[in-house]
Amino acid sequence: MANRLLPLIILVVVVIVLIAIGYIAYSIAQEVSDKTKSKMEKRNVMFTKDGMKVGVREVREEEYVDRSQSILVNMWNHTSFPAYKSRLWDMTGSASGSSSGNGEGKAEQRKG
Repeated sequence: MANRLLPLIILVVVVIVLIAIGYIAYSIAQEVSDKTKSKMEKRNVMFTKDGMKVGVREVREEEYVDRSQSILVNMWNHTSFPAYKSRLWDMTGSASGSSSGNGEGKAEQRKG
């Protein structure tokens, strides 16, 4: 009779160990989920049954325009146009009055 009970006892012990490991993993996952949820709620992100909702902080229109303009001005100030020659106007600042009247002077200026 002892030979029949030994495999049963081993099976019960293995099942209990697997249940304990599963419970520990589940509790750790729930704890991580709760901490993550609380941290995300501090940043205006909320998880619901329907999905995720993102709260938007209210920014006044004037503040929004100021930020946008400052970004554009910074980008403009930090750009450079190396060896850029415009076809529409002379970037060197010299007067373009050297044409002979038939338009060939302007074409020569653009070429080189």
